[in-house]
Amino acid sequence: MKIREILVKTVLTKTAIASYDYCINPYVGCGHGCRYCYASFMRRFTNHREPWGEFIDVKANAPQILERQLRRTKKGVVALSTVTDPYQPIEKDYGMTRKCLQILLPYQYPINILTRSPLCLRDLDLFKEFREIEIGITITTHEEGWRRIFEPHSPPIVERVRTLEVLSEEGMKTYAFIGPILPMNPEEMVKMLDGLVKEVIIDRMNYPFKVISIYRKANLDRYLEDDYFHRIGLELKEGFEEKGISVTLCF
Repeated sequence: MKIREILVKTVLTKTAIASYDYCINPYVGCGHGCRYCYASFMRRFTNHREPWGEFIDVKANAPQILERQLRRTKKGVVALSTVTDPYQPIEKDYGMTRKCLQILLPYQYPINILTRSPLCLRDLDLFKEFREIEIGITITTHEEGWRRIFEPHSPPIVERVRTLEVLSEEGMKTYAFIGPILPMNPEEMVKMLDGLVKEVIIDRMNYPFKVISIYRKANLDRYLEDDYFHRIGLELKEGFEEKGISVTLCF
């Protein structure tokens, strides 16, 4: 893993993603290195030669820049993060996400966090101080074997589910992001998340060309067809709504 510290001129940026006003990405790159990750396009702007998942730039001055920006920025919903995981492994050492949350806290911007990592539980003390905060956990399949194929460096599914359990027990507003839909049994997915979230967001595999060779090698071609995504998406939607869980289909 190539790690370097960089200095940035801005860290709080406007976003066109629905429901959010701003985003904060404390890092460039992601140690989880999921095979399908859309954010790999970032390499075009950073001139990294390393494959996605093998480099991380730490925005070393992010807290100071954020403090400066917040003094002159209109209040709005902040997403952490949109092109990196805010709680990827390097966060244990650098704590950029925690430092940014500490800067945001006095301003009480509404916060939305999306991660795959149980490391987010470290910051429960801060989460509880925000008046408006949601924490989402990405879970793309119920099957650990498939998780290892597509997300080999990310936390196991059981750890993510346990993270949702703890967050829910602590009174946090939680949601699950099932995106992209990997091979799965929708009934098992609904059963696994029932009682842990109030909302589920579902998306298909939007960049199949990134992973088609992996699907073929594993003899999973049928799980990359449009019919599969539409069928599973609808089955998940029906299953979660029967449990009283709000569902957003992104396709």
